[in-house]
Amino acid sequence: MRLNQRLRLLAATLACASACLLPLTAAAADFPTRPITIVVGFSAGGSSDVLARIVAEKLSIGLGQPVVVENRAGVASIVGAAFVAKAKPDGYTLLMGASGPIVFNHALYAKLPYTPQDFAPISLIGTFPLLLLTQANNPAKSIQELISYSRQNPDKANYGASSASFQLITELFNSKTGARFAHIPYKGSNDSITAVMTGDVTMTLVDAGAASAGLQSGRVKALAVTSAERLKDFPNIPTMSELGVDLKVSFWSGLLAPAGTPAPIVKRLQEEMVRVIDMPDVKKRISALSVTPVSSTPEEFAKLIATEIPLWRQVAQDNNIKAN
Repeated sequence: MRLNQRLRLLAATLACASACLLPLTAAAADFPTRPITIVVGFSAGGSSDVLARIVAEKLSIGLGQPVVVENRAGVASIVGAAFVAKAKPDGYTLLMGASGPIVFNHALYAKLPYTPQDFAPISLIGTFPLLLLTQANNPAKSIQELISYSRQNPDKANYGASSASFQLITELFNSKTGARFAHIPYKGSNDSITAVMTGDVTMTLVDAGAASAGLQSGRVKALAVTSAERLKDFPNIPTMSELGVDLKVSFWSGLLAPAGTPAPIVKRLQEEMVRVIDMPDVKKRISALSVTPVSSTPEEFAKLIATEIPLWRQVAQDNNIKAN
């Protein structure tokens, strides 16, 4: 093929590519022109659902279009995540994602109808640090004393976990500290906390929202929190790091779009999310759920996901933990 022919072919190819991109570019410039749907993979009334509705209300105002929440509940939020993964990547179908379906599921399930590459992270919304609870009259006054007890009494030391996600985090605690707490499964966090109250289990790691009632009643006590800093609502509870335990983990929620969503649309949504989460009334409403409000760039969010998946996959493999 002669040079002129090659140049003409290259020019035609570039022209075709540009023509194909024009609709996406135009759509991104005008975005949004119709209602946006945020899919929640859990039932109405839960933390993820409430967070989605708080955000949707404010996004509607900033974007100038209705933002509606649609619940697509299913096992481990797989149904909702898969639906968004297969949705048209135009910014009109988004996922209220959580660490469970986006990270932990990839560590626990051998096969899923979606992959991490099926999503374009937009921004984090909030993090859920965990509290380590023991019975109020447990003689252990510190993490170190509780760990020592488990080593000396491996046949008696145990923990309650309401899902494989909580089990993974507690097994990481075991690994980091040399503790020997055995797993006892429960249906929900409230059941795990009740088991601590009655002495059926030695300890449990649960999110701060679930722990609040038990702490206020004085029937349980918290020895540590897994966040990097102390919680404003529980300033007297030290972090794991303060106590010499290298464990900084939290559950999280964030907004994601289907992979392939044009970068300008992702940028517009991320900028709106930052604006919304920075609102004083939004911070107050999110904090009331015992969630720490936090926004991020798409790159920061993507890095978090990429870092956590291999971490929890390894913990699952090391302890032979699989989804039931």
